[in-house]
Amino acid sequence: MFESLQPLPPDPILGLNAAFKADDNPNKVDLGIGVYKDEKGNTPVMRAVKEAEKLILSSQVTKAYVGPAGALAYNEAVAELILGATLKAGLGGRRITMQTPGGCGGLRIAAEFIARASSGATIWVSDPTWANHKPLIGSSGLKFNSYPYYNYETHSVDFDSMIATLANVPIGDVVLLHGCCHNPSGADLTPNQWQAIRDLAQEKKFTIFIDLAYQGMGDGLEEDVIGVRLLAESLPELIIVSSCSKNFGLYRERTGAITLICQNEGGARAASTLVAAAARSNYSMPPDHGAAVVQLIREDSSLNSMWEGELQEIRNRINGLRITFANLLTESGAQRDFSFIKKEKGMFSFLGITKNQIHKLISEYAIYLVDSSRINVASINDDNIDYVTKSIIEVLSKA
Repeated sequence: MFESLQPLPPDPILGLNAAFKADDNPNKVDLGIGVYKDEKGNTPVMRAVKEAEKLILSSQVTKAYVGPAGALAYNEAVAELILGATLKAGLGGRRITMQTPGGCGGLRIAAEFIARASSGATIWVSDPTWANHKPLIGSSGLKFNSYPYYNYETHSVDFDSMIATLANVPIGDVVLLHGCCHNPSGADLTPNQWQAIRDLAQEKKFTIFIDLAYQGMGDGLEEDVIGVRLLAESLPELIIVSSCSKNFGLYRERTGAITLICQNEGGARAASTLVAAAARSNYSMPPDHGAAVVQLIREDSSLNSMWEGELQEIRNRINGLRITFANLLTESGAQRDFSFIKKEKGMFSFLGITKNQIHKLISEYAIYLVDSSRINVASINDDNIDYVTKSIIEVLSKA
């Protein structure tokens, strides 16, 4: 049976990472991989996480399963982080939150839930969207369509085209939105644009599904969920998948959640059984360590204050890098406007260069980025920023 198997093409980002590791150029820079890196090029364990882990290891008395829904206290802590205490309380029994193995696990469980709730639903995703959205969600059998989102010429959200397309989304279909720090573009919706989407969803009665992977890495923990909370307080139904990989630095611990807001408490009780059944059939029980860390940090005021301070340092570093990098490109003689990089949020931006120029950066300068020209701004630091800037300018000048 196995002899007939043919290898699949490598994942574009994972394949790029493998090529980077094999490159012996001492000046090589990886702008492709989507993890936060500090000034030294490391993805560190947060100090608050280390302190929480010490307390957990010294007090933990069992490794028994936590159940398909995960740790209940973690679920409530995540719900409050996303929604805030007041809105969380106001939603009452209409809201359920369940732990998942990272945001990826949450997306998959959400897909299975949607397939059970409305098997003919089409998922509308932004153009562009995160490369793994379609594989994760589509393998459940759901269909896809897309709506315009990013204008590559203006380097901004093409909101008029977006809203015009969403106006034709049928009842029963699902619109997937990025909660903040849009991946891959870095171009986010404004509060007024979130309001317009809320109004359209109420009128057209389509369902909204939010992928919230970067809360706290754009403008702030509260500021980054203005749109999420606006929809949660206004719409009868909402799906939110959240991740603690980036804002807690818990990548390998696979710590995420799915939150559902239903029309009434009876609907929420029914939905919880479907989500739990999907979890049971996919992975049975979620991992506990990362969830225990998040729960303890959010419950302990000292640890939470430490964590928020560290997250602010990360956010300030990324936002500062955006300004420095864009200014340096201009000062170095770039014959095009890169000021859009300053305005975007989170780790990612499109450089807006051609595939041929991207391949030259890789082959001639050992600067690795994906074919879309998406870069991870957090991979830039004091040691490589001059080299990255100089290389980009040289490649552009040869065009």
